[in-house]
Amino acid sequence: MLLAEAAEAAKKFEWFDIIMVVATLILVVALVRLLSERVKNKFAIAFTTVSLIVFLIADVAMIKTSWLA
Repeated sequence: MLLAEAAEAAKKFEWFDIIMVVATLILVVALVRLLSERVKNKFAIAFTTVSLIVFLIADVAMIKTSWLA
């Protein structure tokens, strides 16, 4: 019974999910580094913030539909 549940959970796992989470973490690091600079690049900060919001929304949707379904 446990092995069947583990096999079912393994079917839900996709490599693209991990790539999305890693890309989100890279965006978080990039935003922190941009905000810690002495001279602020407002365009880069805005672009990274919008990208991070989009990736966070995509991650939440991915987790709700794939991992927790």
